[in-house]
Amino acid sequence: MNPEWYNSPEAINFAGKTTVQGAAAFDGLVSRALQTRQTTCQGFYMSIGLEENGQQPGGASFGGLVVLIIGIALAILLWVTRPVAVPEAPQEEIRPEVLFSLAEPETVTLQVETQGTVQPRHQIDIVAQVGGEIIAVSPWFADGGFFSKDDVLVQIEPADYEIAVVQARSRVAEAKQLLATEKGRARQAKREWRDLGNEEANALFLRKPQVASAEAALRAAEASLEQAQLNLERTRIKAPFDGRIRSTQVDRGQFVAPGTPVARIYSSDKVEIRLPLTNRQLRLVELPYGWSHDSAIPAPVVTLNATLGNRQFEWQGTLVRTDASIDVASRVVYAVAEVSDPFMLTEDLTRVPLSIGLFVNAKITGRSIDQVLTLPRDALYDNHYIYRLDQDNRLQRVDVEILQANPDHVLVRSDIQRGDRLVVSHVQYASEGLEVTPLPDTRQSAHEADSL
Repeated sequence: MNPEWYNSPEAINFAGKTTVQGAAAFDGLVSRALQTRQTTCQGFYMSIGLEENGQQPGGASFGGLVVLIIGIALAILLWVTRPVAVPEAPQEEIRPEVLFSLAEPETVTLQVETQGTVQPRHQIDIVAQVGGEIIAVSPWFADGGFFSKDDVLVQIEPADYEIAVVQARSRVAEAKQLLATEKGRARQAKREWRDLGNEEANALFLRKPQVASAEAALRAAEASLEQAQLNLERTRIKAPFDGRIRSTQVDRGQFVAPGTPVARIYSSDKVEIRLPLTNRQLRLVELPYGWSHDSAIPAPVVTLNATLGNRQFEWQGTLVRTDASIDVASRVVYAVAEVSDPFMLTEDLTRVPLSIGLFVNAKITGRSIDQVLTLPRDALYDNHYIYRLDQDNRLQRVDVEILQANPDHVLVRSDIQRGDRLVVSHVQYASEGLEVTPLPDTRQSAHEADSL
């Protein structure tokens, strides 16, 4: 092969092709080499003096030539297709976009939300103190019936007890007669002893023991009369306070013995609701354990609400005390709210009875706290910190105290100053010092949300 071929236009064009084009050119070169193998091989062997030995170019010698050509071509191909380092243009740093709003700390009166079941303030079981047949019951002696103090709810047959009163009065009269007789005899004995001229007399001669016995008998007879009269009075079972009947256990015509339950009643002047409070909720309303309304701390106001007949109703009450111990099962403290006159009705039905057993939601008015921020829930990270922006639009971490939260918003307290730019959108992989692109928050202001 002529050495000048490597400087020919064909070889230069071959070196500038791509890998695919170079491979195709290589195939063409091999084909031309095969077609001209006779002349090329003869010139090559003559140039190195093989003909002096009398050897003619043959198959084995031609195979070596092909290997040599392939090696040269591959070297050229690898050099042409070698990777060339191309300097990349500098890429602009990507800064995540965040929404921000200006901090507006304010003083907020917190409300603690809880729930409970309405219970009677006083509830007792009325029992029969004497036995006998029930001959009458009050018209209001039924489940849910209202009554007033001293109303007769059940009347037991009084005849036996009236007879007992008469007999007791008779025994009192006999005892009085006996006492009068003994007193008269004592005076007579005293005169007789004085007529004898003896100033000293013994108690037996003056009948003092007999008089004392008669006096004791009279007191016993009078006590029996009082007991008979009391038993007679107890045949009329009366209400001890204004209230309502929760359930009845007897009815007219039934015989009852002493101690038989007659009815379960409760007072209607006040009802109570036991409200569970966690430690954090207790701190928000500033109620220590064992608090009662007699202490110096004013009683917090409680607003109760419930849905009845597809209508929402509210009642106002106050906290009157907290339980003295923590519930061992739920680890909460129960505060007791009290509502006065729970069964008062209004003509426009703006208020309905606060019935026993009704489940109600409660909002307790807590204390006022300064430096409170209302933020979207997305602004809170790991439930204890938020981010604000510095002058270079970099994130600064700020620890906060969560006061109240719901799925949409949180109330937090921190040392944030008015006008600080607070990040109100969630940033993935957020970290201290991360540079961001701030965008004003055009969504509804968190302060307009009434869900807290």
